[in-house]
Amino acid sequence: MDEEFDVIVLGTGLTECILSGLLSVEGKKVLHIDKQDFYGGESASLNLSQVYSKFRPSGQKPELAGRDRDWCIDLIPKFLMSNGELTNILVHTDVTRYIEFKQIGGSYVYRNGRIAKVPANEMEAVRSSLMGIFEKRRMKGFLEFIAKYDEDDKSTHQGLDLDNNTMNEVYNYFRLENGTKDFIGHAMALWPNDDYLNEPAKPTYERIILYVQSVAKYGKSPYIYPLYGLGELPQGFARLSAIYGGTYMLGTPIDEILYDEKKNFAGVITKEGKAKAPIVIADPTYFPERVKKTGQKVIRAMCILDHPVANTSDLDSLQLIIPQNQVGRKHDIYVAVVSDVHCVVPKGYYLAIVSTIIETETPHVELEPAFKLLGSRVDTLMGIAELYEPQDDGTSSGIFISKSYDSTSHFESMTDDVKDLYFRVTGKPLVLKKRPSDQEEDDALNGL
Repeated sequence: MDEEFDVIVLGTGLTECILSGLLSVEGKKVLHIDKQDFYGGESASLNLSQVYSKFRPSGQKPELAGRDRDWCIDLIPKFLMSNGELTNILVHTDVTRYIEFKQIGGSYVYRNGRIAKVPANEMEAVRSSLMGIFEKRRMKGFLEFIAKYDEDDKSTHQGLDLDNNTMNEVYNYFRLENGTKDFIGHAMALWPNDDYLNEPAKPTYERIILYVQSVAKYGKSPYIYPLYGLGELPQGFARLSAIYGGTYMLGTPIDEILYDEKKNFAGVITKEGKAKAPIVIADPTYFPERVKKTGQKVIRAMCILDHPVANTSDLDSLQLIIPQNQVGRKHDIYVAVVSDVHCVVPKGYYLAIVSTIIETETPHVELEPAFKLLGSRVDTLMGIAELYEPQDDGTSSGIFISKSYDSTSHFESMTDDVKDLYFRVTGKPLVLKKRPSDQEEDDALNGL
């Protein structure tokens, strides 16, 4: 292969696969390479053998039911907001035709030593066990304000200016208790720490609206999740890219990266030959000298359970957030629980993935609050990941590098990275357009 392309993409993580799909749809000639022999990179779903060989290569493996492929264990625990940006990209590109989604059963928050369902609207706030009777009224007033707020109608502002008032000032206006601020900010607005309190309230308002609208879409929780695990997402975008002429090569290490005389990206050499392109999009592992550590590390624990999580009405799936304040930390602890209804474990098992930003020299101890809530575990596999980001925006060298996946249990920060990379690569913002219908696509393929 000695070919010219518009774009070369290295790594099949979700960020890379979305961009590869979007650029292929736009008529770009894309070559997509991964040194690993499976899709997904850091966002892959692995079968039982793959997971144990990665996290415990020489250790004991418990007796577990089911076949190897009955297990699809995500390397990162994330759900999709049903009204979030990633869902919008999936719908607009029609990748939803390749992937089936199931709703997550509930959204929970830890407070004062126990867990409770996060109220998603005024009615649930009134019934919530999280608050006393007077606080419920104040919370109801706050949610009504959020629902009715209209930027162009001052009569809905109650004298507040969300562009200038801090979120703390808004909370204090409604006289909300600290515990209530905790679950609104961390379990609804999904901020990972408390920095947002002293910043303008507008982004928090927008995040709460996204949460409430996502709940309203299907009911029980704002989250959806793909059957057979998150690894289905990169594969869906890879299929999209292939339909539009993208070329894929798995299990293909890069022998050499080519540069022109100005030290700009010019192509790659692999066992298949030389491929030239003026632009490369890559995950941080392909250009270690061009990324920097963010200073944060994530610990993730994959816990295999043989029982549902206590005090959650035996739900088949849920998200649980432990706000940092509640356990004397600087960062939240996230727990994502899925089960056999999502086709990721055999019947009778549950998979709970716990993650947080490491703050001490004994990171596994930092997950204890979550382990206590999960109860007995059949087995636990832990991994630690350093977080990386590119040193520059890539526009001068043609080398565009994605960020590592953070500890949050949703994809909103990842889709921000996708939109940012798309803008830097193409020079224009990502505007989602409708794809051709099945019939139009079939006609196009038959005409080839």
